[in-house]
Amino acid sequence: MTNELVINARPHETRVALVENAVVVELYINRGSEQELMGNIYLGRVVRVLPGMQAAFVDIGIDKPAFLYVADVYNDARHWEQVMLQEGDEDNNSENESPLRMRQLKNFDINIEGLLQEGQDIMVQVSKEPIGTKGARLTSYITLAGRHLVFMPTIDHIGVSRKIEGEKERTRLRKIIQELRPSGEGFIVRTVSERAPKEKLKSEMEFLSRLWKTIQERKETSSTPNLLHKELTITLRAVRDLFTKEIDRLVIDSREEYQAIMEFIENFVPSLKYSVELYEGREALFDAYGIEMEISRALNKKIWLKSGGYIVIESTEALATIDVNTGSYVGKRNLEETIVKTNLEAVKEIAYQIRLRNIGGLIVIDFIDMDRESDREKVFLVLNEALEKDRAKTTVLKMSELGLIEMSRKRTRENISLFLTEACFYCDGRGRLKSSTTICYDIFRDLERETVSDEGGKAYLLVNPEIERVLKEEERYSVMELEKKINRRIIIIAKEDFHFEQYEISVQ
Repeated sequence: MTNELVINARPHETRVALVENAVVVELYINRGSEQELMGNIYLGRVVRVLPGMQAAFVDIGIDKPAFLYVADVYNDARHWEQVMLQEGDEDNNSENESPLRMRQLKNFDINIEGLLQEGQDIMVQVSKEPIGTKGARLTSYITLAGRHLVFMPTIDHIGVSRKIEGEKERTRLRKIIQELRPSGEGFIVRTVSERAPKEKLKSEMEFLSRLWKTIQERKETSSTPNLLHKELTITLRAVRDLFTKEIDRLVIDSREEYQAIMEFIENFVPSLKYSVELYEGREALFDAYGIEMEISRALNKKIWLKSGGYIVIESTEALATIDVNTGSYVGKRNLEETIVKTNLEAVKEIAYQIRLRNIGGLIVIDFIDMDRESDREKVFLVLNEALEKDRAKTTVLKMSELGLIEMSRKRTRENISLFLTEACFYCDGRGRLKSSTTICYDIFRDLERETVSDEGGKAYLLVNPEIERVLKEEERYSVMELEKKINRRIIIIAKEDFHFEQYEISVQ
């Protein structure tokens, strides 16, 4: 079986799916109407200092002020050294984590008022996208990610990815970085650097240093607020961060994005160019790989297990609950065996759904009660094992006597089901519907499926009046682009009696 990176790119939306052994395990979606903020570097201005929260709001030029916590602005080299000594192992830092966490500041008398004042200009980087009603999260610890290295210009530190397990290789990489890096600057060696030659690491280090110098020069001549550096597009980030030696092939269905990827690869990892494929089949790419079906399944609250049991997933902004039930599964011997088998089957599906849906924050799993301590321990260990492939950091607590497991998962982007849906106005928010944007993009994909020939003509689209408005106003340019692509005029007709999610397509 192969591992593949499958990218469906359209002007209005780009979707990236990581497929392992024919199973979709991670999904990333970016819509053209939305800003990509993660990793961007800004010259911002402090608009409000909150002593009670030990944080500040910073204007970076977007709709909502971003949030900067004291742990992400404190910048004293002696404090950093003390923290590293307390941690005991400097390699505990993962590739994507800020070096300072809230818990590390508890023993230090630090006040946000002594660090920031209203009206002060500060260089910051977005460390978390806005999620729900929360604004973007910022840090003043700038990091510039390359394919092999993460450059930390403000921190004197060398780290090696924990996924590089061989001690000999870790020592070799650390020695190379120590020899090459400028004094006072830091680097984290990424997993893909395993067995990378010194020349390649040196070349990327010099590139990142030049990029940092350019950002600093731009800062000196910029007004506030201003964007100093924009992170790569979602497509190129996928190539940089996900297209590793474990991935056998990258498939993309946009010629324009394919050419951008090939140019990027030619500059940084030319050996991968033979693993990139431009998909030109008539069947939609995500249909061909069965990914559309998995996305639809990820929007369901109830997920059936092969045995006949099921799990129910409920998500809010801060908390997700997962309930395990035996359903129609009656087992073969006794009740206890039935319960344990259902819980163990549910564990694998839960780990998969958490990763696919990108469920973050606090997660509470309600397993079916088990009498024996050994069975509870077994379920706990299997869950930890199933979560090992997840790139997001997770912390799992032991199962309680009530059958509950509490866990947390690092969240940097929005839950897929919350991203693709909105509160249901038919029932005053008690349930959720697909958002108008999601419905429009579903329609676009169906129109491409229905109009595979280039004969021309018209496509009649019957929709709910609200969807008609969105298509003719907010998505009018996307409709025009689609008309060119399918070589047909799209006639949009409102139907008052149509449900919000209902639509019909007629091709002539």
